[in-house]
Amino acid sequence: MDDPRFGPAVKVTAERLSKDAYLYVRQSTLKQVLSNTESTMRQYALKGRAVALGWPLDRIIVIDTDQGQSGASAVDREGFQRLVAEVSMGRAGIVLGLEVSRLARNNSDWHRLLEICGLTGTLIMDEDGLYDPCDFNDRLVRHEVLCDRVEVKDHHRRAVAAAR
Repeated sequence: MDDPRFGPAVKVTAERLSKDAYLYVRQSTLKQVLSNTESTMRQYALKGRAVALGWPLDRIIVIDTDQGQSGASAVDREGFQRLVAEVSMGRAGIVLGLEVSRLARNNSDWHRLLEICGLTGTLIMDEDGLYDPCDFNDRLVRHEVLCDRVEVKDHHRRAVAAAR
């Protein structure tokens, strides 16, 4: 959609730019960290997207302490907990991640972050786009992503059951 009424210029406000940008970098296993370096580079490259939206480099905070940890739960992920805390305190103008699913594989953790972003007016950006959790249409897009993830898991479960 190239309509300027819905583009980044409308979503990225001076108020949001006055806050920090948080880039969350994570891969699930140490093997992935060591062997899938392209994903790591793509995640760090999202800093450039934040700069293009107006955030200065010194206001982009990279949280990469959860490298090699599964996203199944936020319990042992210090970086994710820090991200949620920073957003909760209203310090974030935007949260960036390669895929929204990188932020939290657990739907309750993801919904909590999404709700907090909505309450604090924090944008979310991944490789596919820029989302405002306060915007009804953007919430629908995120809901579709979650439904797709559930559908994929369901197909996988059925395939495994059929192979038995």
